[in-house]
Amino acid sequence: MGYEISKVLQYESIETVTPLGVADCFKLKDKIVLGTILRAGIPMHEGLLSIFENAENAFVSAYRKHHKDGTFEISLEYISCPDIQDKVLILCDPMLATGSSMVKTLKALHAEYGKPREVHIVAAVASSAGLEYVGIEYPDATIWICAEDEELTAKSFIVPGLGDAGDLAYGLKSSDPTD
Repeated sequence: MGYEISKVLQYESIETVTPLGVADCFKLKDKIVLGTILRAGIPMHEGLLSIFENAENAFVSAYRKHHKDGTFEISLEYISCPDIQDKVLILCDPMLATGSSMVKTLKALHAEYGKPREVHIVAAVASSAGLEYVGIEYPDATIWICAEDEELTAKSFIVPGLGDAGDLAYGLKSSDPTD
């Protein structure tokens, strides 16, 4: 997806001196900030860094804080981000279920770190409802996904989805630190 995103960015023409002459080349003109929602987004972040190796980095801890009645709210507890004013923000999270984490993260980043010139959202799998919600809240954002699944469970998990992306990448979470 990073390669595909690179096709829509702005470049400037430069001359590069090689041992055998001068070559006309293109250099990325856009300033990129690559953001990820922890922990599940780290493998995607690393993959995108292989394409955008000079990008600045942003990290956001967003998670579902569950209530006894079965509902949840998105809680943001940690944000580390450079100034994003007039830059290209590429924000990744492998699963875009309800879209609530993405929207709350974008609102927090805009409020605290500026308004990017462009926003690209990257997810492996997205639900139709999540895509619709993000599209309503951020109609100018470009969303890059590998698959769209129509169904969300009563607990807002994507069906069939992939499962918990963070658990798949790093192992099951445990409340017992001795496990």
